[in-house]
Amino acid sequence: MRRVVLAFLCVLLFGASLARADDYPSHPITVIVPFAAGGPSDAMMRILGEHMKQTLGQAILIENVTGAGGSIGVGRAVRSAPDGYTVSFGHLGTHVANGAVYKLGYDLVADLEPVVLLPSNPMVIVSKTGVPVKSLSEFLAWLKSRPEPASAGTAGNGSGSHIAGLYFEQATGIKLQFVPYRGTGPAMNDLVAGQIDLIVDQTSNSINQVRAGTIRAYAVTDDKRVESAPEIPTTDEAGLPGFHMTLWSGLWVPKRTPHEVVTKLNAAAVAALNDPQVQNQLKNLGLQMPPQDQLTPEALGVQQRAEIAKWWPMIKAAAVSAE
Repeated sequence: MRRVVLAFLCVLLFGASLARADDYPSHPITVIVPFAAGGPSDAMMRILGEHMKQTLGQAILIENVTGAGGSIGVGRAVRSAPDGYTVSFGHLGTHVANGAVYKLGYDLVADLEPVVLLPSNPMVIVSKTGVPVKSLSEFLAWLKSRPEPASAGTAGNGSGSHIAGLYFEQATGIKLQFVPYRGTGPAMNDLVAGQIDLIVDQTSNSINQVRAGTIRAYAVTDDKRVESAPEIPTTDEAGLPGFHMTLWSGLWVPKRTPHEVVTKLNAAAVAALNDPQVQNQLKNLGLQMPPQDQLTPEALGVQQRAEIAKWWPMIKAAAVSAE
């Protein structure tokens, strides 16, 4: 008799789950962006969210949950109900590097379901305008000549800007003094004000300040120039060959979110990414669109696991911790 009751309850729960999935979404969806408002991640998600709400028929609410390199915001998403109404936005820093930096109360792969790979951008080496040089080779010489390490802003330990800074140290042999912020938006404000010396930053975060002349750009970390800023040389051209890094982003939901819900979220994000107006907005930020065959949940999962295998050894070798 007990087995019959349990089976009946399972059928009821399964049927309720299907009903919710069929009705999805019936109210607004919250996307947790684990960085400060005004930064590159926030800007990208707001652009995408405006189009996604048209497809889904519900508002997309952006919640900025900062702290601990984005791990607090990701943790909140992980602990949310697996119903598709809380979505985790993140990138190489939050959904890869943080697993090697922080003692997380969750598993970045096992506790999250990938939804879609989002646009990426190379990093760009930028400094305050008070640095008395113009080229990357001169900048490297200036950094090496300093009696104390230059101050480099980051969005916190394990963030994309921090990983890029560690990579920069490894590639150049130049020691930096990292200054963590609650996002690259606040770090950029201090760079413009001359309070820190440099950031190895997302192109999308720096490009408008570079155009305005409030900071100086030396090179993008790619083997080709950024379409929206063709005047900035690549690291290969500027004298630091092979220093390549692309910061990709993505969307995830809590594990056990119904497959039908993941499919609907993926379709809404893909529709946004394929919209010409959205593409122009994102490209103006220096972002690069992912290939069409990489816009599946499975492709994001493969990307995330491959990046964990690539970056965790370097981060751990550098003895980066949350302290």
